[in-house]
Amino acid sequence: MELLGKIKQLAYKDRDTCIAWRRHLHANPELSFCEVATSAYIAAQLRVLGFADIRPIGDTGVYVTVTGTRPGKTVLLRADIDALPIHENNAVDYVSGTPGVMHACGHDAHTSMLLLASKILREIRDDLRGTVKILFQPAEELIPGGALKMIEAGILQGPEVHAAIGQHVMPGLPSGKVGLRAGRFMASSDNFRITVHGKGGHAAMPENVIDPVLIASHITVALQQIVSRNRSPKVPSVLSIGKVTADGSCNVIPDDVVMEGTFRTLDHEWREQALVRIKKLATDLAEGMGATCTVEFTRGYPPLYNDTVLASQLRGYMEAYLGAGNIVDIDSWMAAEDFARYGEHVPSVFYVLGTRNEAKGITSGLHTSTFNVDEDILHEGAGLMAWLAYHQLGS
Repeated sequence: MELLGKIKQLAYKDRDTCIAWRRHLHANPELSFCEVATSAYIAAQLRVLGFADIRPIGDTGVYVTVTGTRPGKTVLLRADIDALPIHENNAVDYVSGTPGVMHACGHDAHTSMLLLASKILREIRDDLRGTVKILFQPAEELIPGGALKMIEAGILQGPEVHAAIGQHVMPGLPSGKVGLRAGRFMASSDNFRITVHGKGGHAAMPENVIDPVLIASHITVALQQIVSRNRSPKVPSVLSIGKVTADGSCNVIPDDVVMEGTFRTLDHEWREQALVRIKKLATDLAEGMGATCTVEFTRGYPPLYNDTVLASQLRGYMEAYLGAGNIVDIDSWMAAEDFARYGEHVPSVFYVLGTRNEAKGITSGLHTSTFNVDEDILHEGAGLMAWLAYHQLGS
C-alpha cells in the first residue's frame, strides 16, 4: 500500500500540469493522420519530463518506454491523439482555435493522462519489473485507423508486448467511476455504399423509367430483415443508412440513387456473413425490379474483445486504487474503437473513465459540439493507468 499512496501523491501533485496539457491540446486540435503539431508537442513535453529516447512511429505517432530495474514482462499503455471534424460551441478559454475541428471525443484528455502516467512510471521505475511501452497513437477516428499502422511498424515487438491497456473518457458515467466489461465490449464498424442504377425520365411518365428512388426505398426497408430475421437475437447488431442521394427533382426521376450506411456487430463470424447478405439482398432486389446495383464496402475496425482473465485481474487493481464502489459493470457499446486491433494480437482491456459532472454542467455526449470533461478527474485517470501497469508487470 506504500506504493499506492506514492502513486496517488505523484498524480495529485501534477494535477494542474495535466490540466494545462489537456487545455493546450484542446485548443490546438488536428485531424486523423495530420497530427504533426500534436505529436511535436507530446515529444516536447516528454523531453521536459526527462525522456531521452522519444521515438516516432507511423508518421505522427510517438512512443517511449519505461524500463524497471528488474526483468519482467512488457505492457502497452495507449492513448489516441486525433480530433474530429466538428465545430466547437463551448464557451471556454481553451476553445478550439481551428474552425471545424474539435477534440469532441476526449483524446486530449487521454493524451494528457498518459503523459502524467508516463511521468509517474518514470519516477517509480525502481519498483518496476519489465517494461512499459507508452504509445500516443494517431488516427483512431478514421478508417483504417492508426492502430494498424502502429502494429505494422512493430509496436508489439522489441520487446514483445504481453498485454495492452486503453482508457477512454465516458460522459455517461459520473466523475470518478470506472466502467469495465469483460469479453465482448465494442462493435465492429463497416461502412457500405449502395448505388442503384436505373433509368431516369419524366416523373409524369413512370412507365418509361426504371425508378431507382423506388428501388432504393425497397432496399432500405428490406435490409432491416438482415438484423431482425437473419441473425441471432443474442448477437447485438446495427444496420443504419444515414445518407441517400437522389439527384432528381420534383418532376425528374434520376438515373441513379446512392445510399450510404454502416453495419456494426459484436460477433466476428456474423460480421462476415452479414456483409455477404447485404450485397446479395441489394443486388438481387434491384435486378428483380429491372435495375442494377453496385455495393462497395469500406472495412473498418473489428469487434473489441476484453480478455476475460486480464479484465478480472485489472478489476481487482482498480478496486484497490479507486475503491470497489467506484468500479461498475457496463453494457456492451455499439461504438467502434481501433484499440480492438491490439486485442487481435495480445490480451487487451479497454475501459472507460467517468467524466460527467452535472454540477459543472458537463453532461454533453461524445462527438457533440459541446462535449467537455471534468478536469478534476484527469490526475486520477493518470494514476490509475500507472497503477495498472505496475501490477500487470508483476509487483
